[in-house]
Amino acid sequence: MDEVDRVIAVVRPTSWKSYTIGDPLNPGTTKYPWRLDDEKLMYPFYEKAVKAGITNLCVHKGLLPADYESKLPDAWRYATVDDVGKAAKDWPQMNFIIYHAALRAFLENTDADLAEFERTGYIRWTSDLAAIPEKFGVTNVFAEIGSSFATSAVTNPRFCAAFMGTLVKQMGSDHIFWGSDSVWYGSPQWQIEALRNLEIPEDMRKKHGFAPLGPADGDVKNAILGFNGARHYHLDLRAAMNDMPFDGIAQQKAAYLENGRTPSNAAYGYVVKAG
Repeated sequence: MDEVDRVIAVVRPTSWKSYTIGDPLNPGTTKYPWRLDDEKLMYPFYEKAVKAGITNLCVHKGLLPADYESKLPDAWRYATVDDVGKAAKDWPQMNFIIYHAALRAFLENTDADLAEFERTGYIRWTSDLAAIPEKFGVTNVFAEIGSSFATSAVTNPRFCAAFMGTLVKQMGSDHIFWGSDSVWYGSPQWQIEALRNLEIPEDMRKKHGFAPLGPADGDVKNAILGFNGARHYHLDLRAAMNDMPFDGIAQQKAAYLENGRTPSNAAYGYVVKAG
């Protein structure tokens, strides 16, 4: 709590980042998993955050291996969203932004997860997240799609469509934030192009009552890619547009367009050599 006080006074962040599972890279060995609805541990923190006006809490959830129950017998439950609803209801002043939309699957083939969805209409644990607003009567729970979209869009587009359809149907496109985890995957342009081009198959729309995601530059995709975040973080887009022609990125973009505009969807980052 002393560190919370220091950060509020010195850093003045616009949001907090948290990992209920402890160390996300070594969740089976961490000593400090915790729950959002732990009244003794977390509620004093929420009180401080609300008083300081820093009310966006970004929470890492999901992203566990297929054998999570045997590999992480004690820790895996901290990666689910069963602690979100009560905390959100008790603290309507806080915004609970659930990173990766709590998708259980991580960096693996999602065929089994797709088969489960086709059979039941359920996606672990994204469906649980999407159900929270109606189940608990709250409007302060949001989904950020992060690595979940990045990995599923290229490995299993049909599963990705089910993932996005589930979120949009139950949470609304105004409660979904774009995220790319580009610190891991490199330039996010390929992910942006993937969302612009993604559509939910007609048979899936009919069976599960999903609405189309719409055109590349339509309301749903524009909201997810930027307008939701801008509204949520109180960014003045008109003022930003006025400043854009003068920043370094804008100048590089102008030179790029003058040189013929040859976009690339290459994904930059570490590459393992074949063989």
